[in-house]
Amino acid sequence: MDQYIGKMLDNRYEILERIGTGGMAVVYKAKCHRLNRLVAIKILKSDLAQNEDFRRRFNAESQAVAQLSHPNIVSVYDVSRGGDVEYIVMELIDGITLKQYMEKRGQLNWRESLHFITQIMRGLSHAHSRGIVHRDIKPQNVMVLRDGSVKVADFGIACLENSAQTLTQEALGSVHYISPEQARGDRTDARSDIYSAGVVLYEMLTGRLPFEGDSAVSVAIQHLSSIPLAPREINQEIPEQLELICMKAMAPDLERRYPSADAMIADLEAFRKNPGVNLDFEMEDLRPAEEDEPTRLLRTAGVHAAANAGQSHRSVREREGSYDRERRRNDAYETVSVQSGKRQIAMITGAVVVALVLVFFLFRFILSSFGEKTPEYAVPDLIGMTLEEAENDERVKDIFTINSTEEANDEAPAGEIFWQDPKADTLKKGENLIIEVKVSTGAATGEMLDITNKTYQEAKILMKKLIEDYELTMEEPSEEAWVFSDEVNSGYIISSSPAKGEPLKKGDTITLVISKGPQLEEFPVPFFVGQPIDKVREQLKGPWPLTCTDADIEWVDSDEDEGIITWQSIDGGATAKEGDTIKFKVSNGKGISQGSGSDILTVSLPTDRDSGRIQVYLDGSLVYDDTLVFADWNWTFTREFTGTGSAEATVYIDGELSTSTVLQFS
Repeated sequence: MDQYIGKMLDNRYEILERIGTGGMAVVYKAKCHRLNRLVAIKILKSDLAQNEDFRRRFNAESQAVAQLSHPNIVSVYDVSRGGDVEYIVMELIDGITLKQYMEKRGQLNWRESLHFITQIMRGLSHAHSRGIVHRDIKPQNVMVLRDGSVKVADFGIACLENSAQTLTQEALGSVHYISPEQARGDRTDARSDIYSAGVVLYEMLTGRLPFEGDSAVSVAIQHLSSIPLAPREINQEIPEQLELICMKAMAPDLERRYPSADAMIADLEAFRKNPGVNLDFEMEDLRPAEEDEPTRLLRTAGVHAAANAGQSHRSVREREGSYDRERRRNDAYETVSVQSGKRQIAMITGAVVVALVLVFFLFRFILSSFGEKTPEYAVPDLIGMTLEEAENDERVKDIFTINSTEEANDEAPAGEIFWQDPKADTLKKGENLIIEVKVSTGAATGEMLDITNKTYQEAKILMKKLIEDYELTMEEPSEEAWVFSDEVNSGYIISSSPAKGEPLKKGDTITLVISKGPQLEEFPVPFFVGQPIDKVREQLKGPWPLTCTDADIEWVDSDEDEGIITWQSIDGGATAKEGDTIKFKVSNGKGISQGSGSDILTVSLPTDRDSGRIQVYLDGSLVYDDTLVFADWNWTFTREFTGTGSAEATVYIDGELSTSTVLQFS
């Protein structure tokens, strides 16, 4: 059973199962118990983890890569060390490598190849903009997700893998994609990644690698000295302009290669929009500036070697393309047979190059194995110090350089170091040693937005991200939060606490004040019954600011003269506010229809008061409303009403029910 399965790293990551193995590391599926999520953990193989120089460079590079954040790059969550275990915590991808995808699909069509290479270049552009070069771009380091998107993986480890002392059989998978400058051991930059990406595009379009051989060194030599067969000579369906883009990315001369990932993306996008676009270069522009005879012959020999090596490294796609390889091999034999003397020169030149490459790597191995011993230092504990205290610490002076970044932290006071790498007591060798630290800026704060003159729902939408990020509370305002305002419309926010621009801390509560609109004064409604409707409507425009449209007036048969109000919806003496609607029933002057009659209503008036308001309703309609002095009526209210049939008469005195009876009109 694997020694790591079931093990807990840093009391946080539980190793669940092995999901992959490479030349340098083993990848496991794990669970982060702190954040309750599944992750991928890459653990360095034990032999590499014992190399202190390797571990130092690995940590420095990985820390830089952890700062990358792009949809086309596999996210690195953490870089740490648990005991003797060096590991990287990464995003767990639900997908397969581009290599596995190509093995299943075989040669990809040019549209799918364009889709994949564009995403790869976008990820590289992001990394290059931050000074990070991958140096090991290959299909094995590109993940294809279920939705068709891709992510570039293995930043950091890939950079260090090229520093191994020898090119072993394990390196064969990478050497097919290395740039000429990598093969020479020269300094590399972003253009090396562009070359490797060009090789990946070549392989997707043609179903084969541009160079093959039976050893890593023989493949590396071909990258140095050979030009691959043009993709359209293998597959005529490849558009000419896409072939040009591929070959420019693979130009052996740095000056003729794309200068940046963005430049290559620009051509890819131009081609995607218009496959017939004319690019500003041709195939001949991509060849080395000067070629002597031995170089051309070595290229031919390289093609020959690649064809021979292909017999022992064939894949399904290579078998499908055996006809083209045979043609290339025949072309190579034909060139050599024409000038057998030059063929010998090419073989001698190739042997010399092989010898030089082997001597180079052997020399590096000897230097690393027998070099001068370097002093070893224990990393001091800087947690809790200020940056000034850490830099003046005697354990730091003249030994370590502190690189600091500021970051909000809810637990550490402002100005205090709360994180460092390497961790305290880690042993470090060499010179110019670096300690990365994070200095707290205090608890994370945000800035309150301006939400005045917004409704509550609009404010919630505007504040959504801040509410989520800082776990804010902004509840719907209670009745007490609603106040009158002459400036802010009803239902809109007058103010907030905190106010616009003030700091927000995690867990804050936002309180709101909402407008009820302007406060309108109430006034008593007059008795309009018995008055002409035209006169009343004029009054509504002035002293009595009530609303009454034509739709609010009902014309009814009545013994009253035409235009006289017989009923009003707001009783006389009741209170109303400016803008309230009042409705009327108005006599049309036609009188009561035939068969009408009259009846007398008699009501005893109370003796406990001198006057009061009398309201009479017939079948629910107000037909009489007036304030009387009871003595003038001898404490008995008597009035004749007309109508047809019968009607229920209800009498109110000062708003209280006094009498309810039925009148019979005859």
